[in-house]
This record gives sequence, structure tokens and C-alpha cells, in this order.
Amino acid sequence: MRVKAFLLAAALATALSGCSTIGSMPIFSSNYGSVTDAGYTLPRIPIEKVKREYHRQIVNYDTKEKPGTVVVDTSKKFLYLVMADGKAMRYGIGVGREGFEWRGTARIAIKREWPTWTPPAAMIKRQPELAKYAGGMEPGLKNPLGARALYLFNKGGDSGYRLHGTPEWNSIGKAMSSGCIRLMNQDIIDLYNRVDNGAKVIVM
Repeated sequence: MRVKAFLLAAALATALSGCSTIGSMPIFSSNYGSVTDAGYTLPRIPIEKVKREYHRQIVNYDTKEKPGTVVVDTSKKFLYLVMADGKAMRYGIGVGREGFEWRGTARIAIKREWPTWTPPAAMIKRQPELAKYAGGMEPGLKNPLGARALYLFNKGGDSGYRLHGTPEWNSIGKAMSSGCIRLMNQDIIDLYNRVDNGAKVIVM
């Protein structure tokens, strides 16, 4: 009976923590349920349909960058938030499709919850049907920027690129954006809460 009680307690502790482990590392596969946020209800993500490598998780990460730095690996489709002690929080991402890739260093200059999306003029030229949003698309569940957006600036000012949420969870792990880095909405909320304004962002 004592063994059964111990196993039950351990199972409950794991469930309450909202994560499981790979080896000794947490993976937060159970943190993609429905979320009510600022009056919006984000639907549950069918995370079982997303490759496990793209689930939010803590990993070993060897870098000289200081904790709080964001490193985006566009080839592997991972975003790392550097943590202390050789660890990082890793998120699965979607990246720019062919012709829209970019590399460089920037900083997070603005953080916005439920942002307005304004397609750039070049995008409207390519997709005239977006002209109706030239003045901005209201926040909401269908907004391409999702629940949060982190605006990336460089020495020239606003780079035009964002780290943002997306309602298109099935685009994670793929190259299909216009250059911005997209995360599942539940992940961008988590990243938003962890990263500071002014944080360094390296895209490689």
C-alpha cells in the first residue's frame, strides 16, 4: 500500500507541475490547453499532432550569451531563451519561407499583448486582398500576430520583424512566413512573460 501511495503522489506531482521530463529535463507538453487571456479564449492546441521536438522544453545549451538573450536557429526551427547554468528554454518556431529568410542581431524594443497587425506596403502589393487591413487589423483570435508580439529593432530602427504568436499551430517547424518568427500562442505568452524589453535577439 505504501508503494501504491508513493506512486500516486508522484503522478499527482507531475500532473500539477504541468510538465513531464526527458531524462532530467522538463518538457511542457501539457501546457497547451485552452487559455483565457484579456477576454479572449485561446483554443487548445492539439499538441499531439506537433512533433515532440517542437514542444516547449528546457534543454542543455552551451553559449557565451548571457541569460535573457534570445537565439533563433532558423535551420532547426528552434528559439532558445538563454537561462543560467548552461540551460535554455526551447520553443518550436515557424520561419520565413524561401526569399524571406534573414540573419542578424536585434533587440526587443516593444512588447505588446494582443497587438494590431498592419501588413507592410510590399505585402499588400503582393496580396491586394490585404489592402482592407492597411489601417491595421484589430486584435483577436484570427489576427496573424496572435496573442503577443515582440518588436525587433536594430541600429536603423524598426526592422519590421517580430517574434509573435500564431493561430496556425501547424506551421510550427516549417518555413512559410514573410520573415517574422512565429510561435504557438501558448508559447509566445510564456516567452513574453520571461523575456525583458531590451533583450538581445540573435537570428542565425
